Amino acid sequence: MKLNYKTFGTGEPLIIMHGLMGMLDNWQAPARLLEDDFQCILVDMRNHGHSPNSPDHNYSVMVDDIIELLDDLGLDKAIILGHSMGGKVAIKLAQDQPKRVSKLIVADIGPKFYPVHHQDVVDALRAVPVEKIERRTEAETYMQKYLSEPSVRQFLMKSLYRSGRGSFGWRFNLDSIERNIEKVGEALEEMDFDGETLFIRGEKSDYILDQDWSDIKLLFPNAYLVTIDNAGHWLHAEKPKEFVRAIKNFLTN
Repeated sequence: MKLNYKTFGTGEPLIIMHGLMGMLDNWQAPARLLEDDFQCILVDMRNHGHSPNSPDHNYSVMVDDIIELLDDLGLDKAIILGHSMGGKVAIKLAQDQPKRVSKLIVADIGPKFYPVHHQDVVDALRAVPVEKIERRTEAETYMQKYLSEPSVRQFLMKSLYRSGRGSFGWRFNLDSIERNIEKVGEALEEMDFDGETLFIRGEKSDYILDQDWSDIKLLFPNAYLVTIDNAGHWLHAEKPKEFVRAIKNFLTN
């Protein structure tokens, strides 16, 4: 699949992959902080943003999409960075195609199984009558019943757009994502990757727990862990300077 992408800066190529219900626009701020040193290639994953929709949504096909992008760009390898769902794509890419990964950065996700915990998000999105609302603010009113956290509602609303017909729509394929939601949390095969790897977690997030680290180190023996203080799961948006500092320290040492 030919993915939509944008490029910022020059230097060693750095592929950046967003998480579930996200899009590449969510990553422009970190890219702007990195573009003086790296060629940041921000990607809309399949069924998200301006990339094509598909009934298939799993880590194998998403890895294939990124390999196709690398090939189209003429890149033998690149630094691979992924957050949440994108982080699992990065992990599987490193396991399946280690020669295509110069260094690996995984943001607030591990290779373990995660139970489905996005149902409240799906319910909130389904509750919004996108073809009837007249203003973006109306969408948040519908979502409040299901999502109490304002930051989560605001994050989702970034993907709300006005279509050519005048009505609103989401910039992700909610039907395909909902059908495949259990695959997003699946554990990845226990294959080693011995390349240099950085895991970054938010102090307030529970995606990478202290007790997970020993298992992660078995699969990624050259991995380092950085915790961003006072950050949750969306650590790149909450603490962009600290997040980018951790990346630069890892890539330049």
